[in-house]
Amino acid sequence: METSGGDACAVDADRAAGVEFVYKPTVGDFEEALRAWALRTGAGRFQAFAVPVVSVGVLAVFGVVFGLSAPVLILALVVCAAFVSWGTLRSLRTQARRMFSIVEPYGQCRTVADERGAVSTGERVSFTVEWAVHREYLETARLFVLLGGERSAGVAVLPKRGAQGPEDVERLRAILGRNLKRL
Repeated sequence: METSGGDACAVDADRAAGVEFVYKPTVGDFEEALRAWALRTGAGRFQAFAVPVVSVGVLAVFGVVFGLSAPVLILALVVCAAFVSWGTLRSLRTQARRMFSIVEPYGQCRTVADERGAVSTGERVSFTVEWAVHREYLETARLFVLLGGERSAGVAVLPKRGAQGPEDVERLRAILGRNLKRL
């Protein structure tokens, strides 16, 4: 997908068939995207649940080996599970803030998506992404979340609030459905 060179009228005509979203990214967008990723993908579930499960398992083995009484062991396991799960959620929030800090300087964004990919323009940067860069997408109540493919390990967030109307959300859903695998 190319946005420079060639016939400007032809590029504009191609983009006219696309759908436009105008929005300002928020930390909440990235938190919601990462929560959805953690719940709906194998890698996300593994990352979210591996540390709590392993921690509780190690503590259980430790408690049995050292002969902790059942009530003490159960209490320790509950406290461990709660503490490690809280830490996992905090790490997702921290990751979301880091992701947001990368896009925050872009300011308000304008994304135009069509059958070839998406062109995003911010106040200080613009970039073009072909659909081949993403392998799949998921949808939440407020977002479309594009997940990186073989050539990209990233997560792209497209808030539905940026749509000009409900028909634009439907049009983008159709474009994504034709070009990416839905989770």
